[in-house]
Amino acid sequence: MQNRKYNVILYFIASVIAITLAIQVYWNYKNYQAGKRQLINEVQISLDNAVDAYYTQLAQRNTMALVVNDDKKDTFENKVTKLFKKLNFSKTGITGLDSINPEEGSKISIFRGLKADSLADAQNKKGNFISGSSFISNNDSLKKILSVVDSLNNVPQEKRRFISASEMLSDPSILKTFTSKVVVSITEDSIQTQRLDSLLQNELQRKELNVEYGFRFTGKDSIVQEINPPVLKAKNLKTTANSSLLPKQSTLALYFTNVTTTILKRNLVGILLSTLLIAAVIACLLFLLSIINRQKQLAELKNDLIGNITHEFKTPIATIHVALEGITNFNTENDPKKTKNYVQTSNFQLEKLNTMVEKLLETATLDGNSLRLKREEIDVIQLLENLIAKHQYLAPQKNFIMEKSSESLALFADAFHLENALNNIFDNAVKYGGNHIKTALKVKNRAILIQIEDNGTDLTATQSRQVFEKFYRVPQGNTHDVKGFGIGLYYTKKIIEKHGGTITVETNGKTTFIITLPHA
Repeated sequence: MQNRKYNVILYFIASVIAITLAIQVYWNYKNYQAGKRQLINEVQISLDNAVDAYYTQLAQRNTMALVVNDDKKDTFENKVTKLFKKLNFSKTGITGLDSINPEEGSKISIFRGLKADSLADAQNKKGNFISGSSFISNNDSLKKILSVVDSLNNVPQEKRRFISASEMLSDPSILKTFTSKVVVSITEDSIQTQRLDSLLQNELQRKELNVEYGFRFTGKDSIVQEINPPVLKAKNLKTTANSSLLPKQSTLALYFTNVTTTILKRNLVGILLSTLLIAAVIACLLFLLSIINRQKQLAELKNDLIGNITHEFKTPIATIHVALEGITNFNTENDPKKTKNYVQTSNFQLEKLNTMVEKLLETATLDGNSLRLKREEIDVIQLLENLIAKHQYLAPQKNFIMEKSSESLALFADAFHLENALNNIFDNAVKYGGNHIKTALKVKNRAILIQIEDNGTDLTATQSRQVFEKFYRVPQGNTHDVKGFGIGLYYTKKIIEKHGGTITVETNGKTTFIITLPHA
């Protein structure tokens, strides 16, 4: 029944851990996907902003509007033609306006700062604009001019009537004072990739988007321009510019990578909090499981201890009971010799009971500071030789060997407790170990190293980590062929530690107890 409850708790804790992990993984995955969508959207906005900025700067550089206040068409055409001959039209804008004679520019008003689409709207609304393309269609040097171009930053204001774009758009009636107008624009089927790349970098940096990117511009007539071709070939995430300022029948596709790193950096706080939450929940559940497991082990130890104590106490009590019954019922003639034998048997069993009770009581003192060591100078080699001789006599079938580097070795220690501690190790080797028991003693790094090794292989690695626990005995079912309470090695460990030393056990085909004691 107890095992069933334990298994239910174990499965419940495992299920809670699994569900917690699943929820956190799902939550982080959803956050990642949301972050990915947000990143793509921000890259899209950055691309559109860069394209808008590119064509805005292009319009500001390549936009010009001329309005001639003269009702004679020939005068209008002559004045405009003379101006155009002095101008140089290219992708970088219109140059040469600073060479125009002020007299040549009389009665001409020049507009700047209008975007191409705004000027087109103005042209459609006014109706009396003369199309620049029709006006100069026969001029080979101006075939790229379509509607309006403005690049008059270098022309002094005193040379002409100058009207800003904002003035004209806010008050269209200004144009009514002029009789003839021409609107001219230079457009390009290609783009200046380096310039657009610079604008895009600025937009990405402004939004703190650390992505590696490349883009491909495809114009009409299959004109293709690329930046960072390796990124384009990698088939990374893609977005397309939606700007209305792009030339017709052209597309601008942006490919970018390094998305995961950017998203993780953005969600770093959430990921850390999620990880801490998972770790805290799992740690608490595992701690709870360890407590439950420990309580289960203690319950098993308690039951085992009760069984051992019952068995150990029952034998001398039964023997005493039989002796007293013999004195009462089988010694009617009051034979002194028989009575003495019964009494001696009872006393021997009572001494055994007393010894077992003292061991149990002594174990309680090891956990506190009530145990005081009576240190004195002792010969460790002599102490070990006496213990080996004792156990060789008690177990003649065992083979004892001792390796030593000298005939004597002094140590300042409690002779009584240290002897009992070492005796427990030899006792365990005789009871549970093999037939060959080897003891080695040497001095190393200002410490005495004692190794007690036997060729027994019954002790497992898991059991070796528990042999020094209080009341622990190697499980042997419900058999009690070897006497003990499971406090011998616990006592040994505590005594060694109170001497400032350490004790460990190794199980590598053999069982080896290694004791280290400080030696000045």
